[in-house]
Amino acid sequence: MARIHVSAQVDPRAELAADVEVGAFSIVGPDVVIGPGTRVGPHAIITGHTRIGARNRIFQFASIGDEPQDKKYRGETTRLEIGDDNLIREFCTLNVGTVQDQGLTRIGHRNWIMAYVHIAHDCVVGNDTIFANNTQLAGHVSVGDFAVLGGFTGVHQFCRVGAHVITAIASVVVQDIPPFVTAAGNPARPHGTNSEGLKRRGYTAEDLATVKRAYKTLYRRGLTLDEARAQLLAEAAGLPVLEPLLTFLGAPGRGIARPRAG
Repeated sequence: MARIHVSAQVDPRAELAADVEVGAFSIVGPDVVIGPGTRVGPHAIITGHTRIGARNRIFQFASIGDEPQDKKYRGETTRLEIGDDNLIREFCTLNVGTVQDQGLTRIGHRNWIMAYVHIAHDCVVGNDTIFANNTQLAGHVSVGDFAVLGGFTGVHQFCRVGAHVITAIASVVVQDIPPFVTAAGNPARPHGTNSEGLKRRGYTAEDLATVKRAYKTLYRRGLTLDEARAQLLAEAAGLPVLEPLLTFLGAPGRGIARPRAG
């Protein structure tokens, strides 16, 4: 049976896999489901309609699945879903969704979420991301696979951060950051491609050159977004490496971040 510290409070209606560990003074609410191999540290609170997958580690003082920080919220039943193999460090806060969106906050697999990170209502986080300390996501934000958000990065409501993006420390994201881009500043602006990250993930030299050419089309040729998108579509035949970028640019958003004029 689950290893629950004698001082922990686990509601009898909660569903815990047989090998789940719950540390001292932690609280697990009635509508929580926790999968096998997950360890919950001391003084953590897991509440709401929250489903947590396998082999996650949740450190002390994390708050998982509580009500959204949204004045429109009126106690509706909304959810938080967390995948497998995630690391959630001290004092992180992850909230359930709101009915104004899909009623769901979703975290994928193998994410590294450092201390004091906030993931607000209705956010969608992919797989294999890294959120450095004090990263703050406002509501309705999406973050693609393998994105790396530097410490103290703040992301405005409804913004999208594409796959393989990396942001510098204290970046303030107020518009969408397309896949493969390195961004920095307040407001965050593009500063080239995330070549080092792509190399680490096995992208070839040819792939890197293709991504750099696409970046130049998007940002260096003086094209409008529609013109750049059309040009990229024409160039992308037989180049699957650009599919994440084309999909991203074809979806609605807050407009993409642009380099500083001049």
